[in-house]
Amino acid sequence: MRQFSNRYIFAFSTVMVVIVAVLLSLAATLLQPAQERNLETEKKKSMLESIRIPANRQNAVELYDRYIKESFVINSSGEILEDVDAFTVVLRNEQRKPAGQQSLPVFTAMTEEGGQLIILPLEGKGLWGPINGYISLRQDMNTIYGVTFDHKGETPGLGAEINTPEFENMFRDKKLFDDQTFVSVKVIKGGAGEDDVHGVDAVSGGTITSKGLEDMLFDCLIKYDDYLRGNRN
Repeated sequence: MRQFSNRYIFAFSTVMVVIVAVLLSLAATLLQPAQERNLETEKKKSMLESIRIPANRQNAVELYDRYIKESFVINSSGEILEDVDAFTVVLRNEQRKPAGQQSLPVFTAMTEEGGQLIILPLEGKGLWGPINGYISLRQDMNTIYGVTFDHKGETPGLGAEINTPEFENMFRDKKLFDDQTFVSVKVIKGGAGEDDVHGVDAVSGGTITSKGLEDMLFDCLIKYDDYLRGNRN
């Protein structure tokens, strides 16, 4: 009787495991299109925020189609790569490749006043995990119009402050170039000077996240150096 009981329990457990696995696989398959749409919407929302256009999940697609006018991919020499969709490029995957083989997305946008902007993606490392974002530049390819940053697990009230308007707004009108030299933007512990066009205040208590964000800006944007120089006004 005990032997039969053990066999029954084993068979029942096996069947239940198979059923649960099938259901989970089916659920993942059915939910995948919705998850991909959500990721696409979130990406469009972030790009819009980098050009100072407030957006939400309901209107992000409509606003993206209105303000984002063009997208293309370049290499580190600033040459356009044909047959590569900028929107689908995963920057984290590109960063694993040699610099000369990376695909670098570029998006162009128009402001309400008719000015043209370019948007470049950012990807780096914070204290506890990935940080990312977008930066928009004016037509001079030097002056920052806006930024948006995000993170996966930075400490609330400390490193997570990179994703607040107070921090992001400090980047407006900062410069990437010092004359002809690319210097990016420094995130300065203790605060940047009022006349420092290449510096912003670091997050209070978020030294490592601030340093990670500074490194992200330099490491990502230096790859666009040839493109930015070639198109500076």
